[in-house]
This record gives sequence, structure tokens and C-alpha cells, in this order.
Amino acid sequence: MTPEPDTPPPAERCLVLWFPGWPVTAWALAEAVVPDHPIAVVAANRVVACSAAADAEGVLPGQRRREAHSRCPTLRVVAADPARDAREFEPVLEAVEHLTPGVQQVRPGLCAVRSRGLAGYLGSEAEAAEVLLEAIANLGIPGGRIGIADGLFTAQQAALSAGPVRVVPPGGSGGFLAPLPVSRLDDETLTTLLPRLGVHTLGGFAALEEALVRDRFGEQGVRLHALAAGRDTRPVQPRVPPPELVRQVSFEPPLVLVDQVAFAARATAEDFIAGLTAARLACTEVRVELSGDRDELLVRTWLTPSMFDAGAVLDRVRWQLQAAGDRLRSGIVSLRLEPAATDSLAHHTPGLFGLGPDERVHHALSRVQAMLGHTGVVTPRIGGGRGLAERQVLVPWGDSLTGGAPLARPWPGQVPAPLPATVFATPHPARLLDADGEQVRLDARGVATGVPVRFGAAGRHRQVLAWAGPWPVEERTWDAARHRRACRYQVLDADQVAWLVVIDDEGCRVEARYD
Repeated sequence: MTPEPDTPPPAERCLVLWFPGWPVTAWALAEAVVPDHPIAVVAANRVVACSAAADAEGVLPGQRRREAHSRCPTLRVVAADPARDAREFEPVLEAVEHLTPGVQQVRPGLCAVRSRGLAGYLGSEAEAAEVLLEAIANLGIPGGRIGIADGLFTAQQAALSAGPVRVVPPGGSGGFLAPLPVSRLDDETLTTLLPRLGVHTLGGFAALEEALVRDRFGEQGVRLHALAAGRDTRPVQPRVPPPELVRQVSFEPPLVLVDQVAFAARATAEDFIAGLTAARLACTEVRVELSGDRDELLVRTWLTPSMFDAGAVLDRVRWQLQAAGDRLRSGIVSLRLEPAATDSLAHHTPGLFGLGPDERVHHALSRVQAMLGHTGVVTPRIGGGRGLAERQVLVPWGDSLTGGAPLARPWPGQVPAPLPATVFATPHPARLLDADGEQVRLDARGVATGVPVRFGAAGRHRQVLAWAGPWPVEERTWDAARHRRACRYQVLDADQVAWLVVIDDEGCRVEARYD
């Protein structure tokens, strides 16, 4: 008896939800604007998505940026951001999961579910599509299209067709796909070669013998040949929903004292850390939101050199309330904890010989900070600016450098490295004399009037063995009240001590010493 050949299982009915030009929609959602003007999202100097207004002007995906601008001079170009696309698509996935479980994200802007469950509950596949579109419209995200067919590939092609909903009847996948171009397979080799062989449609490709396709294109070609014929046996692969890591607690009646809030929030902080631990995550940056009884909102993001535990989170809540001061004139009604940044818990697990000296230092300083307050333990950082004193920034332990002038900006006139070791909080009066015994000064054009020969500070005058400079400094030229013009010298005296001397309209002063 001859065994019957194996037949592939029938493809399951799939529902695909697609949003044309999703990168543009994601940008509009992130910026809280309406994309009613020409917009194009560009990556690697090519358009990857465009708005309807840009499409009407002749802008198409795949065009070079220059060509797109030539067709639409008023085009607004936005840089592509895959993280933004995924982040803004998350509410859509949650809305779909609320109606039917087991959603698969094919890519941001395109997702799929099995249609049998929702269609069986509502009575028909068309009704299921309408309910999904209505739920998405309630989120304020228009333009969704739905395709329903046998198999994921055919459902995607149905969603790409005109109309908000396209239902391909069971068993009709081959006939629906036949007139579509071979470019729908999204394979560069086939898209280039098949038209040269006279095969322009999926139906023409499906009509080829499978053995010939395997000989020419291998197993990848056979898989695409089956898709072109409507034989897609790939099941929908549901995503694993991300764990809910945010914790929130309400206080009734409102709490007034700082210690009351910290005591009432202890269980929430412990649950917050336990949820992160269960997800094998360590919180390195936490966002604390405190709401007052009069609609006050205190929000701050806290950092730590290592990872937060429940006690550290409660310390941040306490410090945030203490820093609020007079800004909070009512009791606290709610607390919300959100992990702003996480890391793998494996990176913070003690090793065979403990966590090392750095971790012990962190624990010691954190305990001192918990006793003295947020600003009780500080670390020095180098900030931006031209003056040495203003570049010294003291940052509370665990925080990042957020205050002061930005370090990355260009600062003409800034002292070059190596920097002096001792910087005086208040520059000391000094004298820098030339060969005639006159003080070296700045003339009307900002040029030094002489060559340094003797240097005097702290009641002593010494011979200048070597000097470098002057380096001019001119800042705030746009503000007559704060305009400052000065120059700096590096001076080596007879005692082999190097000084940084600044000369301006107020005189001569010692700014720092090289130790």
C-alpha cells in the first residue's frame, strides 16, 4: 500500500492590523502634533515613511532626501527613531490585547492576531475588524487598516490593499495573491531576477514547478514559492506582555508629615523592588511622583551608582519631600514609583568574593547620606565655563552632573590641561611687574602692556623664571553690565612654584596654584 504524501496543515485565519507610514504617526504622537503638513522620516539619507500631504506632493518611500526636497520644497524632514516607533506602538498592542489575547508584533505599525477567537465571539470576522478599529480610534490613532485571510502573509497583503478592512474568504488566498507583483515577497534577488524571466506576478511565480524553484533559488525560494501560492503555515507567535513594574499607592486621608509618607510607602517600595527582582532587573534610575491634595505634582528622577533597594527608594521619597519646602502647601494623596532605567540583575549579583571595594564604598557613603540628607555627601565634578572656580561643581552622591554650564560646549579662553591642583575660591590679590617695575595691565585693545619679570603675592616678591601667555578671555560681549575682558598668565617663580594669574580691569589676582 503506497503511503499518501504528507500534506501541509491548513493555514489558520489571521487578522493583521497595519498603520501606513507609522514612523510619521509615531513622531506626531511623541510631539503631540497633527501631521497635516508634508513630513518625511529619513534614515541613511532615504525616505522610509511620509505623511499623506507629502505623498500628495510626490514624495515616496525609498527616495533620496534631495529628490524628496525637490518634489516638495516645504517638506519637513525627521530623523528615524526605531525606539520611538516601538514606544508609541505599545498602546496599540495593549488595546488589541485587551480585546483578544495573543498579539504578535511583526514590526512597529504592524501586528497580527488569530481571528477565530474574536470573530467567534462577535459573530463574524468583519465585525471583529470593526471593533478593533473602533478601539484604536479611541486612542486617537487614525488610519488603521485590517486584512483577514488564511495565513500571515496573505493577511498582510490584504491589509496593504485599499480600504480599511479587506477579508479574503477561506481558500481564496491563491486567487487574491495571483495579480500582485513579485515585489510583495520583499526579496531583492527574486524581485530583480523574476521580471527578467518574464514572471511579474505572484501567480506567475506560483505556477512554476517547485523542483525548478528549488534548483534555482534553494530552500528560501521554495518558502517564498509557497507564500506566493497562498500556502503559509506559519502560526501567529504571541508576544509575552512586558511585566508591570510601576507601583502606585494612594493615601486617604492625605498625609502631611514626611515620616508619615515614608512609613506608609514602605510596603509599596518593597513591592516595587520585588517586582523588578522577579523580572531579573535592577533599578538604576527611579522616577518618583508625589501628588498633593491641591493638585500639586512633585516629580524627580533619582540616580544611584549601583542599584536601588527599598530603603534607598524611601530615602529618595523623604528627600524629595524635604526639598519641596513651601512649594507643597497640602497633604500628599498619592505616590507613584517608576523605573526610569534598569539593568540586568546579573550585573549586580555578588560574586564569589563579594562585590569588591567599590561596592563597599558605595554602601558606606549611601549610609552616611541617609543620615545627613541628600546633599550631605557630595562628589566633585568638572563642569563647563572659562573660570576655574565656576568649573568646580559639587554633585550629591549618586546623582549625575545636571547643573552648571555644559561641559561639551566650546569655551574659548578656557585654561588648557593640565589643570592646576589648587583653585582658590576667592582669587588672591597679586602683582605682576615688568622690567620698569610697573604693573602689567591690559590696554584698550586687550593687549598686555609689558613682559612679566617679577611676581608678588602674599607680601612676597619673587623673580619670574618662566612664563606663558597671555591667553585672552572675553565673555558676555552682548551684555554691557556683565561684559568681562581679561588675560591669563602661567608664571613660574624663583621658588619653583607655578601660578595661574589673571589680569582684568579690576587688577591682578592669583586664580590657582600648580602643585
